[in-house]
Amino acid sequence: MRSIWNGVVSFGLVTIPIRLYTATEQRNVSFHQVHREDGGRVRFRRVCEICGEEVPFAHVAKGYELPTGEMVVLGEDDFEDLPLTTAHRIEVLQFSPAEQIDPILFGKSYFLEPGDEGVKPYVLLRDALQRSGRVAIAKVALRQRESLAALRVREGVLVLETMLWPDEVREAEFGFLEEGVEIRAQESRMAASLIETMSEDFDPAAHHDAYREALQEVIQAKVDGHEVVRPQAPVAEGGPSADLMAVLRASVDAAKRDRGTTGRKPRKTRRSA
Repeated sequence: MRSIWNGVVSFGLVTIPIRLYTATEQRNVSFHQVHREDGGRVRFRRVCEICGEEVPFAHVAKGYELPTGEMVVLGEDDFEDLPLTTAHRIEVLQFSPAEQIDPILFGKSYFLEPGDEGVKPYVLLRDALQRSGRVAIAKVALRQRESLAALRVREGVLVLETMLWPDEVREAEFGFLEEGVEIRAQESRMAASLIETMSEDFDPAAHHDAYREALQEVIQAKVDGHEVVRPQAPVAEGGPSADLMAVLRASVDAAKRDRGTTGRKPRKTRRSA
């Protein structure tokens, strides 16, 4: 892995030199845009709308448009000179229980590796976080924007999770939230029974990307010159007007049969400390 950012973690008077690495990667099937008629690549060029000339990437800057239509041009030096302490520093603000953070706030994940002189304070912070059961709430500036972030421990490594600012999360304004929906006690018990029947500990390795696999099969079939066999869509049973209790009961029965054939039994999820 190649580091994408070098800086320090600071909490109190302690500073830890670190290197930041992207912790996740996309495994999507990559495509190019092509001309349907002959398969030629479709290219996009950066053309200046004033002079009409193609602009090399090295000459591209960022522009902020004023209400008057005038453009304020900002170069890389302008961003480097921003008066932010977080430009090269992960600044710890507080320590909080992880369950107080709404997961909708989380953005991207990064691994933190200590520099040669930062191993001891890194391990000190890591172990203290684990013992406390809390996460560090911090601020950091990455990719030309400052973000809130959470520092937590994963498999012995400090992980930085960037977070959205509160005003970046939309409100769910749906009409049904204001309506009084009547749920019968029997329906509620049956729904709880279905949840219990389908409950087990989460294992991410037990799941796979069926869409990507199907797409790769389509591509391979075209390479081999075969026709693509399209599976028939399952027939939808019931609908909005179907009897909810009957659907719930059938779902519970199906889930029980599935657990019986796979040998899996519902397990109660253990709450982590």
